[in-house]
Amino acid sequence: MEVKTAKKEKIIKQAPTTVSGAEAVIKCLLEEGIDTIYGYPGGAIMPVYDELYKYQDKLHHVLTRHEQGATHAAQGYARVTGKVGVCIATSGPGATNLVTGIADAQIDSTPMVCITGQVGSHLLGSDAFQETDIVGISTPVTKWNYQVTKAEEIPEVLAKAFYIARSGRPGPVLIDITKDAQFASLEFNYKKCTGIRSYKPFPKVNLSEIERAADLINSAKKPMIVFGQGVILGGAEALLQQVVEKAGIPSAWTILGLSAMATDHPLNVGMVGMHGNYGPNVLTNDCDVLIAIGMRFDDRVTGNLEHYAKQAKVIHFEIDPAEIDKNVKAEVAVLGDVKETLQLLLGFLKSKNHDAWHQKFKDLYKIEYDKIINNELNGKEGKLGMAEVIDEINTSSKGDAIIVSDVGQHQMVACRYAKFNKTRSNVTSGGLGTMGFALPAAIGAKMGMPEREVVAIIGDGGYQMTIQELGTIFQTKVPVKIVVLNNGFLGMVRQWQQMFFDKRYASTELINPDFVAIAKGYFIKAKKVTERSELKDAIKEMMDSPEAYFLEVKVEQEENVFPMIPTGASVSDIRLE
Repeated sequence: MEVKTAKKEKIIKQAPTTVSGAEAVIKCLLEEGIDTIYGYPGGAIMPVYDELYKYQDKLHHVLTRHEQGATHAAQGYARVTGKVGVCIATSGPGATNLVTGIADAQIDSTPMVCITGQVGSHLLGSDAFQETDIVGISTPVTKWNYQVTKAEEIPEVLAKAFYIARSGRPGPVLIDITKDAQFASLEFNYKKCTGIRSYKPFPKVNLSEIERAADLINSAKKPMIVFGQGVILGGAEALLQQVVEKAGIPSAWTILGLSAMATDHPLNVGMVGMHGNYGPNVLTNDCDVLIAIGMRFDDRVTGNLEHYAKQAKVIHFEIDPAEIDKNVKAEVAVLGDVKETLQLLLGFLKSKNHDAWHQKFKDLYKIEYDKIINNELNGKEGKLGMAEVIDEINTSSKGDAIIVSDVGQHQMVACRYAKFNKTRSNVTSGGLGTMGFALPAAIGAKMGMPEREVVAIIGDGGYQMTIQELGTIFQTKVPVKIVVLNNGFLGMVRQWQQMFFDKRYASTELINPDFVAIAKGYFIKAKKVTERSELKDAIKEMMDSPEAYFLEVKVEQEENVFPMIPTGASVSDIRLE
């Protein structure tokens, strides 16, 4: 570091500070602008925690109740802020408990740095107490990982970790640090990483491919856009809207792309995929040009690839070369940062409208509305439906809340019916489908965006997988709102059993505890709704609460989520019942 005196222009070079490896870890985090981390202490990471004690005024550590909760909280924080989420754990079971969250972050492209303690380097390979080869275990589910055995490696390795996690297609990085490296001393000097010779996160843009894409779009009669989370990760939401509006193209989204465009935008035609909207799924197999932007053609989006958009010329905007032609062959592949490529595309697009084509989406929406949506939103008899709860939250939040959903039927209903005005408002586990994700992720999301309302929508099954994180809410006083849609079943599995296994409900019925009593045991305000007449006031009370609030809503036990594309079927064979 160089210091310039006030009276003289003389440059004075400060000598590097000698610190322990453990303190170096903390100083690296501060150099990267990290202010919040999630974790759980233990023997092999104790030196770092000891140093963390000295930096409590600069770095807020959130003690979760399980290491998996730490990863999901870090994910929630990263997803709403765009920053790198950080979690920390000890060796052995502490480290292995991170793996589910790391795998979730990998497949959903969430930037995260995980730091684990490890036994002393002299004990490596000896089956020492709480020794596990976490580098080997995590290799398939990390963007990069590394084991530090010498204290002097720490600054450079952590600088690389943050650069790799956040650049290009983001993802999780794990750094494993032996205990002797944490105790040893080094001269601390931190330099942020700005490039690695063997790592090229931003492909060079080929202007001729953009021109080819524009020519196809300009000549298309029935173009359709499907946008994914890549738009959000690239900060290209405004550009997406400009492209959509200038070219007049009906646009659909994947579940992780949800909120990149306002849900009430006139050219937003809904969700694609297994439980997506009728129109965009059916018309995928009718469009003449399919423009995929920041999405990877996941199997839950495409259905049977043998029958997916075979009539269309596919244009794929993507930052990761590995995704090009992996599942769907592209006529034109536009590699690069989507913010750069969409900006260039905009200059080549002609102003058009496709009103007659767009009307087809509207006509199919009318069919879906009459057969499904109207009944789900305006239920008059019987038990409450899940969509009614989401709709009431929309009314109360005016579309400005962050919705964090778990995995299952309620997730699909939340994605179908939640209304969003702002980007980075839909947080859910997409590719891995991790039950238990929502409660800790909501904690991280609220800490990342304290000025916004954060509502967790969870099923009674997934809720019990990380229910212990109510303790984290109690200790931190983070004011998240928790809604459990309780149908007494593992709902999505039960739906499949009903439809494809002759109603053999094997191990899917749940005998649940008193959720309200449990929440109150953690000193969290709680209420249970069993009647439709109680719902509106209960939602308002929850949303108006300045504190954390738990709301259990008893919903129809055997309600099914439609539309649905059965496994192995074509997107155009979507079932409405």
